[in-house]
This record gives sequence, C-alpha cells and structure tokens, in this order.
Amino acid sequence: MNEGKLSVASKPGAPLPDLYGIFFEDLNHAADGGLYAEMVQNRSFEFTADDHTGYHATYAWTFSNLAEVAIATKTSLNANNIHYLAVGPVTETITIKNQGFNQGMYFQKNHDYRFSLFAAAQVPSTIQVYFEDTDQRPISPVSTLRIDKATWTKYEVSLTAGQSSAKGRLVVKVLKGATVNLDMVSLFPNQTFKHRRNGVRQDLGEALAKMHPKFMRFPGGCLVHDGTLDPHDRDSMYRWKNTIGPVEQRPTRRNKWGYNQTLGLGYYEYFQLAEDLKAKPLPVLPGGYDPHHQRAVPIDQLQPWIDDALDLIEFANGAITTKWGKKRAELGHPKPFHLEYLAIGNEEVGQAFFDRYPYFHQAIRQRYPDIKIINTSGPFASGSEFDRGWHSAKQYGSDFVDEHYYMSTDWFLANQHRYDHYDPTGPKVFLGEYASKANKWYNAVVEASYMIGLERNADKVGLACYAPLLANVDYVNWDPVLIFFNQQQVTPTVNYYVQQLFMTYQGTHNVAYTISGLAKPTVSDDQPITGEFGFEGDRTVVNYQNVQLTDHISGEQQHFANGKLHGQARQLIGATASTDYTVAFDATKISGRPDKGFHFVFGQVNPSDYLLWILGGWENQDSIINQRGAHQMESVWDQCLWTMVQGQQYHFEIHINQRQISTFIDGQPFNQVTIKPTVIEPLYSNLTFDTVQQQYFLKLVNVTAKPVSLTISDTPFVGATLHRLVGAPTSQNQIGAANQLKLEDVAVNGPTVEIQPYSVNVLSSQPKSREALN
Repeated sequence: MNEGKLSVASKPGAPLPDLYGIFFEDLNHAADGGLYAEMVQNRSFEFTADDHTGYHATYAWTFSNLAEVAIATKTSLNANNIHYLAVGPVTETITIKNQGFNQGMYFQKNHDYRFSLFAAAQVPSTIQVYFEDTDQRPISPVSTLRIDKATWTKYEVSLTAGQSSAKGRLVVKVLKGATVNLDMVSLFPNQTFKHRRNGVRQDLGEALAKMHPKFMRFPGGCLVHDGTLDPHDRDSMYRWKNTIGPVEQRPTRRNKWGYNQTLGLGYYEYFQLAEDLKAKPLPVLPGGYDPHHQRAVPIDQLQPWIDDALDLIEFANGAITTKWGKKRAELGHPKPFHLEYLAIGNEEVGQAFFDRYPYFHQAIRQRYPDIKIINTSGPFASGSEFDRGWHSAKQYGSDFVDEHYYMSTDWFLANQHRYDHYDPTGPKVFLGEYASKANKWYNAVVEASYMIGLERNADKVGLACYAPLLANVDYVNWDPVLIFFNQQQVTPTVNYYVQQLFMTYQGTHNVAYTISGLAKPTVSDDQPITGEFGFEGDRTVVNYQNVQLTDHISGEQQHFANGKLHGQARQLIGATASTDYTVAFDATKISGRPDKGFHFVFGQVNPSDYLLWILGGWENQDSIINQRGAHQMESVWDQCLWTMVQGQQYHFEIHINQRQISTFIDGQPFNQVTIKPTVIEPLYSNLTFDTVQQQYFLKLVNVTAKPVSLTISDTPFVGATLHRLVGAPTSQNQIGAANQLKLEDVAVNGPTVEIQPYSVNVLSSQPKSREALN
C-alpha cells in the first residue's frame, strides 16, 4: 500500500470566494420539457418546421374532429403570439389532448395542478378540463369553464390528480354549440421549486440546491450568440429583453439546439432561481457577433447592444426609481438581485468580436465600475483564438477570461499543472465549460483530480463550472451532463456527486500543507510521436499530391503517390519511426460540403490511437491538432483559424520533433503545440479552511487501482469525518436505477485514514478546530 504523512502549516493562502458554480443552457430540452415546470408542449401553437423538422402548429396536440378546428391568425392574442386554435362551430363535442413531453405528463396522486388558457368566444361556449392516464381513463375530476367574453381573457382553474400516471394527457373538451378561440393553454404543478408560479420543477430545483453552487451562469452557451442581428427575428441571438414580462407576450424562438424555445424561463426567472439557490447570478450577453455564421453588427450600430448590457445591470441592481429597476419591481421583486458578474460573449473566435468587445467593456466600466466583466477565449484550450481572447482581456483589463474545453481523461491528467504558471496579477480564469466526455466514474474521478488543481490555483482561477448541466433522456443533443431526467424521474450522474462534494466542502481559503512519503508519479504515453500517416476525408472530395516525408535525423526523403479522398474514406500511405520528421504535401478541395475540409492522420499506433491535423473542421474555420485515444475519446490540443477555399491548391507542412508539433500552410506558421504525456499521481490533494464553519477540509482524490494510507496524527483531523465517494471505474448511473456509487461518511478515530482506489474524498475536521489562521 502506498503511504504518506500529512503536515499542516496553518498558513493562510488564496481565498476561494465563488469558485464552484453551475452552468445552465437550454440544450437537451433543459428548459422547455425540463427545468421549466410547464407541462404542456406547444402551449401557444407557435411551433414551426423552422424550429425542428416535423414541427407544425398543432404539434403535440390531437383532435377528435379536425374538420372543426383550425390554426388562425386573424385576431391574434398579441403581436408576439400570432397563432391560435379556432374551434367551431362545434356540432358534436370535440376532444383536444396534449401529450406533454417525453411519453406523457407525470401526474401525482393528490397533487394539485393549475390549468389556464386564454380564450375568446364568438358565442358563449363551454369547455371541460381533466386529466387521463395512458388507458384514456379520467384520473381527475372534470372542471367546467364558461367562456362568455368576446375579447381575449385568461381563465384559470385548479385540478387535483386522483391517481398517479407517468404517461398522462391533458384533456380539453369543447362542448357542442361552441365557437371559441384558444391560446396559451398551460398546465403547471402547484408544487414548484420555492412555489414560484412560473417557476421550475421541484425535483430538479432541489437537485440543484443540494449542490450548493456559489454562482449560476445562464442562459448559455452557444444559444446566446447563435442567430441573426434583429431581435424580432425568430432565430435572433438571445436578447434578454424579449424574455421578461407576461409569458403570453414573450416571442417564441428557434433554439440553436434544434427545437422551440418558449422563453417562459426568462431572465427574471433565472435571477429568481439563482436567488433561490443562494447562488450569484452570472448572465452571458451576446457581443454583437455570431461566430457560427459570421454575422456582425456594424460598430456604428452597436449602441443598442451596449444599452442591453447597461440596462440589464440596472434591471438587476437598480433602484425602483430607475427605468429598469422599476420594471423589476413591477414583476414582483423590488429588492435588487445583487448582480456582480457579467459575461460578454461566449466561445468567441475571430477578430470581429474582439473589435466590438472594448465598446461593451468601456461602457460598463464607466457606469458600473464594480461589475466584474468576463471576456472570452473561445472553445479551445490553446491556439490563435485562445491567445486572441487573453490578449484582449489583458489589453482592456477584463476581470475574468472564460475558458472552455471538453477533453479526454488523459488530457486532464496531463494538464494537472495548467494553471500553476498563470499570472496571479492578471485577469482570473473563469473555467466556464469543461468535462471529460463521459458519465463514467473514472471520468468523474479524473475531473475531481483536475478540480484539485483549480482549487490549488485559486489566486488565478476564480470561477469554474462543469457543462452541460441537464439533459432530458428523450431529447439528448449533448452529453455528458450532470443530471439526467424524464417527465417523472431525476437521476444525477456520478459526475454530479463529485461537483456536489467539492461545492459542499469548498472552504473559504487555501491552507499550506505537505504530504510526504508518497510514491513517485507514473508516466505513460511519453514516447515520440511515430507510426503510420495518411489522409482522411471529411465529407468532401480532395486531391492530394507531392507528398514527401523528410527524416531530419537521417536526412532521407520519401515520396508518395498522389491520391483522391471521397467522403470520409481513410488512406494510410506510409509510416515512420523517426523522432524528428516533416511531412509536406499539396491539397485541393474539389467538391463536397462547404463547411468541411479534410484530415491528415499521423502518429497512428493502432486504429484507435492516433492524431489528426484537422483542416477545415467545424464550419470550415479551423486548423486543429486533435488526439484520439481509447474509446474514441478525443482532445483538441491546439486550434487556429483557417478556411479551405474550394478549387484553391494549398501547400501544407507538419513537423514532428519528439512530441512537439508545428504546422505550416503556404509557408505561414499555424499550430505550435507539445503533446504532454499522461502523468498519474498516487494522490491528488488540497487543503482549505472555512472561516464561517471553522473547519478544515482536505480533499483527497485517488485515480489509481491502489489504496493510499495517510497518517493524520498531530493534525486538525484527529477525530475527523471522511466523506467518501467510491465506485467501479466504469460505473454510471442510469435513469430510474439505483445510484452506482457508495456515498459514505466515515468517522476517523485512528492516526491513519485509507484512501480507497478510484475514490473522491473530503476529510473534514471537527468544527471550531481553527488554529492560528491569521
């Protein structure tokens, strides 16, 4: 057994005020059909195929008589909600049903639900409302509403479920003789999280609250900056002013992730949720540029976007005598939301954003100097756009830089000391999105080991949140996530429990300490990059020619035959054992997808272990060095902006020296990166103290198959409690199944504590054990 000894110096270190938080984005139906408690899908009849193939105005609805119902627009509820259901004249009672999301609506026995709709009667009309189960049996009393007003009027009634059903339906019957228009047909459980009327699901809200996040980033994500420049467009960028006020007046929009977004969960609700979670709000606003489609607001027309940022701060913090503070009060919250952080942009690439960022920064800094402004460094951990973001942040004095990366477990293990050498006097890191690409326990343990490095560098890393947060299991766009759910169940992933543990026992300050006697780290994958090389298609047709390998050690050169790539075909053309070599070639894109290029494969050890030089990549904007390993996990080690023009011949060179990679296109340098070896420590640890709880917290993470014995005598941890998460490396939680982890609180009475294999642990001292921490 590996053994070590703990020594605590009681010397205070960097504070950790708001380090760990959560990030909410409406992908995977995280809002509509998820966190947002609305049970009716397509409540306003505004679904269209523009949002998703197969959508239409009556999607999720069924009708017993299609001849007497129609979608109309003549007398709309308002300008943002133009479609409604026109019913009648009704010759025989028409039954209208909504299926909700997933396989149906979840009704709980003896629970109350609030039904509402807007209606306008051409003649006095009667409707009946009730719930039914999957066998079409009524499971609630029937409520009757008399619609007698000719103008749009809101009607509301409470219903109680007499039986439980996980696949229920909402039934609305329009009785014979009626002629009536219906819109905004809504159903909410009365029991929402913190009893908000337009709030979030109780079970999901409670799962978030149990994490104890210090902040909540919202509403995205790519959802924020993907869209057109006109706020009135259905597919506009996310504009916060469209998301507040009465829900029936909010415009529905195309969600970037391929479905309809009602905006029922809007900025006011996000601020409320953050408050209910006791988390600081961290909103993200678009910076007038869509990097996905290269749409940019002319700089001389940027003022309305800047005003949006300034008005948001006033909405959150302003006195009720201000325009937007008054609006907040009118919505029901006269007290401020105490906004401290504001991010401009998300994963921005290209100079266009950074030409616009200073205008936001300067305006916010001038009017609201206490607001902490967050810049962006793109979606990669290294490269030209990463450097561009950091240069902008340092040039203008941003408080934080938002870094994003999704990598393999090997990358996280190789980069444990990433932040050790960051400048503590410059902008701090906000690690706004990260994950290790799977919801297995080994991934979660490795993420915990990496979080140790974030915590240890709290003087440089100020904020961090895993991403994404939520996924409806029937509508997954992206995984891994922290919480899976359906209409009935909520299942935290194993990764969730790591985040929860670190948030619960974060502490307020780092403390100096040492652990002596541990074994040396093990190093793997540290050999020079050698092996097979060749080409791989990316849904295009590409000619390659003049392929030449130069061995810089022997001086020998090899030449290879010309070829043509079709689709996604792979053509390996050679191999090398040299540790210092260059491959040069010419290539021309002939046809195929305009948003793609091709790949150069190199360093292939076996079919599942190789590197790629991705040329074109996502949206045909990238030159990327990508590593793919076991289980097809991949990591982007470096990215630069580059676009492949069809019909133009390019000259490419890639130089590999040991594990250092340099690329050139038409003689110009692009990627410069060293692929670090995987290093595994016998134990990852960090010590913090909580000045409020007067406790020490020692985090201990073991990513290996060997236990570690730690001597804790003569430390504050005599008589401590060990909070332990442990599981098999491949364990993962499934919706509706039992938690695959052991969650244990173990009393430590002896002089040693054992850190089990593949475990994440927090050793907490007894309260009021503080020594001279001054």
